[in-house]
Amino acid sequence: MTVKILTDSTSYIEKSIETELDIRVVSLNVIFQTESFREKDIDNEVFYKMMEEKGIPTSSQPAVQEMYDEMEKVVQKGDSLFCIFLSSDMSGTYSTAHMVKDMILETYKDAKIEIIDSRSNCMQLGFAAVVAARAAKAGKALEVVKEIAENNIKRSRFLFVPDSLEYLKKGGRIGSASALIGAFLKIIPILTVEDGKTTILTKVRTKKKAVATMVNKMLQDIETYGNGEIMVHHIHCYNEALELSKELSEKLKVKIGICSIGPVIGTHVGPGTIAIAYYTEKDMR
Repeated sequence: MTVKILTDSTSYIEKSIETELDIRVVSLNVIFQTESFREKDIDNEVFYKMMEEKGIPTSSQPAVQEMYDEMEKVVQKGDSLFCIFLSSDMSGTYSTAHMVKDMILETYKDAKIEIIDSRSNCMQLGFAAVVAARAAKAGKALEVVKEIAENNIKRSRFLFVPDSLEYLKKGGRIGSASALIGAFLKIIPILTVEDGKTTILTKVRTKKKAVATMVNKMLQDIETYGNGEIMVHHIHCYNEALELSKELSEKLKVKIGICSIGPVIGTHVGPGTIAIAYYTEKDMR
């Protein structure tokens, strides 16, 4: 019996890594009025073009049936299942997973399923799923896999700089007054996710300074706690991400990957966002 990993599409783990580590993924959805798409089924470039033409869509958690099917595929074979999902303060996915677990246990009474709340999204969630999958592949028990993922969360951080506050304001992720003041004064926030919610780390006057401040915060963390892995994220601004990746690679003497943020998180933060997700060797929390 082995341990399998299940996460959701807002982890934005590279497809090759999903395949290599056998990470299963349930997809959140985006809805443009009468059109609905699974996040994993729509190309990012196509989505952001649609958003320019049709406006900001809404998003929804994975379908119950999809969640059930993915869990059942694992327990049917007698394998254990470790699940990690985006913050329960941002989506009902975590709650739905527990409901589906109870449904699974009605039929598969001996099934072993553990579910945790990552308290974040993007590759802060993704890294926890990846280290869990590596541990599972190495033959670790379910309880150990869970502990490794939980420890990774204590050592990780997600920092991001939006191009504007428009999407955060429209999505209700930032107060109206703060959004208007920020736009008027050209104030750009460096945002992070703490205790499951988007919070402001600090504010500066330009995006260039915001990105530099974000990088400095990461370098301070690495100096204090050691370097684990790093991923540069972007929302529809690949060239900017490439420039940042090259800068970090030169500073740290390691190759830094680039990952596009998909429709669900992109809907709430907006195109032009640049971000860094990383974890350290020692606990930051």
